[in-house]
Amino acid sequence: MFQINENYLKLPGSYLFSTVGKKEREYAAANPNKKVIRLSIGDVTQPLAPVIIDALHGAVDEMGKAETFRGYGPDLGYEFLRTAIAENDYRARGCDIAADEIFISDGAKSDSGNIQEIFGPDNKIAVCDPVYPVYVDTNVMAGRTGVYDAARETWSDVIYMPCTQENGFAPLLPKQTPDIIYLCFPNNPTGSAVTKARLQEWVDYANKTGAVIIYDAAYEAYISEPDVPHSIYECRGARECAIELRSFSKNAGFTGTRLGFTVIPKEIKSGDISLHSLWARRHGTKFNGAPYIIQRAGEACYTAEGKAQLKEQIDYYMRNAKYISEGLKSAGYFVSGGVNAPYIWLKTPNQMSSWKFFDYLLETANVVGTPGSGFGPSGEGYFRLTAFGSYENTVEAIERIKKL
Repeated sequence: MFQINENYLKLPGSYLFSTVGKKEREYAAANPNKKVIRLSIGDVTQPLAPVIIDALHGAVDEMGKAETFRGYGPDLGYEFLRTAIAENDYRARGCDIAADEIFISDGAKSDSGNIQEIFGPDNKIAVCDPVYPVYVDTNVMAGRTGVYDAARETWSDVIYMPCTQENGFAPLLPKQTPDIIYLCFPNNPTGSAVTKARLQEWVDYANKTGAVIIYDAAYEAYISEPDVPHSIYECRGARECAIELRSFSKNAGFTGTRLGFTVIPKEIKSGDISLHSLWARRHGTKFNGAPYIIQRAGEACYTAEGKAQLKEQIDYYMRNAKYISEGLKSAGYFVSGGVNAPYIWLKTPNQMSSWKFFDYLLETANVVGTPGSGFGPSGEGYFRLTAFGSYENTVEAIERIKKL
């Protein structure tokens, strides 16, 4: 008789955004005459920029000619894209990252879930709390998190680093020593960011303790403040301890076309074993590469025209973020985020639970957000709204909330 991976049975409930989507669909089906505005999942709404569309068309035309047709591509990514990333995202910011330290993938979500495979089962992980659910859930699947406490909504073998109003929604160095540290800045879900000096403390801590940092920088394009780093490699010593995840989903609208990458410097080692070589082996074995036409579209993002068009889209979403933030503050809500990230983190009114506020907002304002408790126990009593809707829907949603 075959056996299953029983770690999957430890996962409580369904994936957070699946639950949110199900509740939204059920409400919409029961109330077909009501316009439901969705500010929950971090999915973009603006169409792909013209320069990206042109690149896609050009690459499709290439695939229709024998002399330019391409089959299987390099499993670690085409050189033209890896070079563009290294030059524009890293060397332009003074970061010493080479093209062959960049691994092209189909998105940061895949990489953030898969990266744990190159680590042993006895590694202890540390996560911000609240946190993007994929970090914890995939470690549950790997059998690395211990026993679940349903009352506290915590795992016995996970080190939680609370991100609260008191610490500006940025974690303090943990009292227990972890082996793997997950950091996401600008943060999902709280929208918080850290200064370069603060991030340097984490790099120094990781090098001192022998830990590795998995740094999710999916929202770096939304940074507006000058002292907030766009990459962890802006910090001294990061090449010895940090893996960085990046995405084209939020900065270029590739949520439906799928493209991302992971950076692993060759200096990160466990004894004599390079994590770069392990990830290359895993990547080459389990992944056939992102499509050529999508990688050409990714390359177009780094042209002068591409950078200008993407900035317009980011400005569009950040205008939404400002409207949400200012509108909620004027209505008396405590609000964080929305300055360096497209997420607004608000405190639920009247000590209402996160899921109760979800239902209240859906039923009375017909607006969908994401309950903070779905991101971890420290998220209870908070709620996340995204700035990725259309400006018109964003304005309408906030006006509805202000009338409650």
